[in-house]
Amino acid sequence: MAVTKSQMTQLGQSAPDFSLPIANPSVDDLKGGTRRLGDYADAEALVVVFMCNHCPYVKHLEDALVDTARAYQAQGVQFVGISSNDAEQYPDDSFERMAERAREKDYSFPYLYDESQEVAQAYKATCTPDFFVYDADRKLVYRGRFDATRPNQGDAATGRDLRQALDELLDDGEVHIEQKPSMGCNIKWKPGNEPVEA
Repeated sequence: MAVTKSQMTQLGQSAPDFSLPIANPSVDDLKGGTRRLGDYADAEALVVVFMCNHCPYVKHLEDALVDTARAYQAQGVQFVGISSNDAEQYPDDSFERMAERAREKDYSFPYLYDESQEVAQAYKATCTPDFFVYDADRKLVYRGRFDATRPNQGDAATGRDLRQALDELLDDGEVHIEQKPSMGCNIKWKPGNEPVEA
């Protein structure tokens, strides 16, 4: 298992648009099977998480992520999970399996499928999990890790870094915490879609 770090995209950039199918449409009252960035325009902040079903790094923090999302959704923060993995090579990450996982773990946030991988490319996502936090104007204010814990180290995930970033954003309108890269499995790119090394 290759460990990949997030790119730490430049802060201040606008959230790239997306229009993606939702694996768990029952989580909100929007109509239809597609979700767009604009559907969440009223959110105080938007957390975009690139994730998947099979990655041990995602599994390690999944329960804490669900708890974190529920806590901050009550404060006007919207969470969106996106899986961009090549499901042909990794069938555990198929749209059908995404729907099963969302039901099993009772996701309170939409779980979207980026089959073309164009959204992951637009966000410059590189690993699972990879976190991006946007303010009310949809400017990037935080990117990086959920917390310092890792699989097989004996510590339960807490979401400390992400929670502190959201607290600071909601309280001050700015994020002051030192931002450190996320770490996990690389996104499983389709041939030809791999990021070009800078």
